[in-house]
Amino acid sequence: MNNERKAYRAHILAVPYPSQGHVNPMLQFCKRLVSKGTRATFVITNFISKSFNPKSDTVSIDNISDGCDEGGFTQAIDVADYLKRMEIAGTKTLEELIKTYQKSDHPIDCIVYDAFLPWVLEVAKKYDIKGACFFTQACSVNYVYYYVHHGLLTLPVSTPPPVEIPGLPPLDLSDMPSFIYVHGSYPAYFELVLNQFSNVEKADFVLVNTFYKLEEKVVDSMTKVCPLLTIGPTIPSFYLDKRLENDNKYDIDLFHSDPSTSIINWLNTKPPQSVVYVAFGSMDNLPKSQMEEISWGLKSANFHFLWVVRDSDREKKLPKDFIQESREKGLFVHWSRQLEVLSNKAVGCFFSHGGWNSTTEALSMGVPMVIMPQWTDQTTDAKLVQDVWCMGVRVRPDRDSIVRREEIEGCIREVMEGEKGKELKNNATKWRDLAKAAVSEGGTSDINIDTFISQLP
Repeated sequence: MNNERKAYRAHILAVPYPSQGHVNPMLQFCKRLVSKGTRATFVITNFISKSFNPKSDTVSIDNISDGCDEGGFTQAIDVADYLKRMEIAGTKTLEELIKTYQKSDHPIDCIVYDAFLPWVLEVAKKYDIKGACFFTQACSVNYVYYYVHHGLLTLPVSTPPPVEIPGLPPLDLSDMPSFIYVHGSYPAYFELVLNQFSNVEKADFVLVNTFYKLEEKVVDSMTKVCPLLTIGPTIPSFYLDKRLENDNKYDIDLFHSDPSTSIINWLNTKPPQSVVYVAFGSMDNLPKSQMEEISWGLKSANFHFLWVVRDSDREKKLPKDFIQESREKGLFVHWSRQLEVLSNKAVGCFFSHGGWNSTTEALSMGVPMVIMPQWTDQTTDAKLVQDVWCMGVRVRPDRDSIVRREEIEGCIREVMEGEKGKELKNNATKWRDLAKAAVSEGGTSDINIDTFISQLP
């Protein structure tokens, strides 16, 4: 073993699921590992590498194939086809990558892999390398999937709601992940989320992107059956403890974007906590009728708003002349740096689908939420935001599954005005402080990351 090999505590290879909501949390975790003296190599697909040429100042980046090198996910027939392609091509090219490193001065000591990719653990074990399963979503969501995978909750749910799972609040069907409560509608995704637990008992570590105080009861409950380490929230250090130098943004953006200078300049002209930030994520596809109701709800609420909406949706889904009529109150953009916006003092409310990354960003910035969940984990996250963490409200759709303008206006006012609004803001601020404490020196997440590193070769 030469001196260069001794210069770092361990070499960790990180393999994320190749989508926006999974790539950056794991990359941020890698930055934390590097700051503590390890070497980290982050593995992206050939397609992502070719299309976006991502770079990081601290984490090395390497490639494997997902079997769709020319077009990424769009090259596959469907979700099931993509997952099959990725497992076959990914296994082959990951093995080649491991062999290359094992012959170098930087052999791999541990592979951190996204729970969506359990086949990576089999590759790690084949080469006698430690494996760490990384769950991107909330511990609460993971535990629901654990219960279904192990037959502790049968589907379709036969017992009348609410569903009781230790550590979780009573759950109505609409509070559970959509792959559960709309059973059979998303077969490939349903298999994907349950397969996270197909071999997790073989993993040397289970890491969860949350922090202990946020999900204390469910973490304690799940740890009894699946020992885990909470290591989140995985957002740039600049917005929390500021201990990582120059860590002020996510390094990989899988969507071509424009500078956000004009957005921040606009926000800086607005009074503190006066702006409703509206963003439903890169994968939203709301129907025209829902986009119209959002538009009229924002107009009736009469607050300043910043709305992230695709150019095509502006042209086809917003009411005629709405943008022109809203020019004194609203700013419409096709993309924004979400953390940068949420950290701006002008933002008083985040109107969102409530996905886990968006939720943890909002609570880490102390911004209360209005949540309009669409699918996957968003429904469970919305339950937690409203009834457990009490830092936001969840809109109620009508019988046609459309959230009407009166409901949208009412929820926005509830968050932005009055005593209820102050209470929600105070609670959001409390969670912000606890998130910062978790990743700061001696915090629960900080200690857990140290524990993880200490057990590597």
